[in-house]
Amino acid sequence: MTKASPRDLFITALAPMVWGSTYLVTTEFLPADRPLLAATVRALPAGIVLMLATRTWPRGTWWFKAAALGALNIGLFFFLLFFTAYQLPGGLAALVMSVQPLFVLFLGVLLLGERIRLMHVVACAVGAAGVGLLVLRSDATLTFVGVLAGMAGALSMAAGIVLTKRWGKPDGVGLLGFTGLQLAMGGVMLLPVTLMVEGLPGSVSVPNLAGFAYLSVIGALVAYAVWFRGIQRLPTMVVSFLGFLSPLVATVLGFVFLGESLSGWQIVGAVLVLGAVFLVQGGRFAPSAQGRRSHLRRRGVQEAALR
Repeated sequence: MTKASPRDLFITALAPMVWGSTYLVTTEFLPADRPLLAATVRALPAGIVLMLATRTWPRGTWWFKAAALGALNIGLFFFLLFFTAYQLPGGLAALVMSVQPLFVLFLGVLLLGERIRLMHVVACAVGAAGVGLLVLRSDATLTFVGVLAGMAGALSMAAGIVLTKRWGKPDGVGLLGFTGLQLAMGGVMLLPVTLMVEGLPGSVSVPNLAGFAYLSVIGALVAYAVWFRGIQRLPTMVVSFLGFLSPLVATVLGFVFLGESLSGWQIVGAVLVLGAVFLVQGGRFAPSAQGRRSHLRRRGVQEAALR
């Protein structure tokens, strides 16, 4: 597997950088204690708009696949993300969910036939340590429910990355249609649960509307289109480690907009996060025997065509 191109790497990195603002927007702009509503409004409108604009509908086995990806990448993940953000301070939420690359590492072995390399294990440890230095403070408090939700969210996202890589896109469906399909599926799953559990707020302020609009258009429609493009073009571990940029951006935004302090250890943490991303991008998975045979077959066909 070849190294990721700098252009694809940069474009894909924009998605987790945008998601790093989720913690700030959730705590400062959205209605309090409504994670389901936040998740539903973030996904469903953007998904419907994209499906209508691209005239994309699932067919055959893609009804099941779209539902699974919609749940893992959008519906279940969004709920767990917002629930964790409400249960834990933003930094701790990011720290708990930083185990996601480790889940990708093992799921890649099971579902993609990839092999675990020492470099990737080291990068996981370096990245998690960096996130810890970025966000962990002595006055931060953990809750069991928050930690459990964060771990489940990380597993959901990891499974979504790996299955998106394994299944690809439906034939004839473009990137925006594929993005809209998953957003809509995830939003539809969340809608009845939201109405039954939380209901609708009695009133919505202008800041609330602005926060919802930002998360739906920028945080979902744009960011997920970029993210799914990256999954198609880059190795799964490279994409996964770009997620470490989210807590990095969250820390910077807290420093700039909330007046939070930025210590020397946090700067060290930022360097470690960037180092982990660089380290895993420079590595390669050792292909499985089946992968090597497939590569040799493709190479033989290409050489025969040139004769």
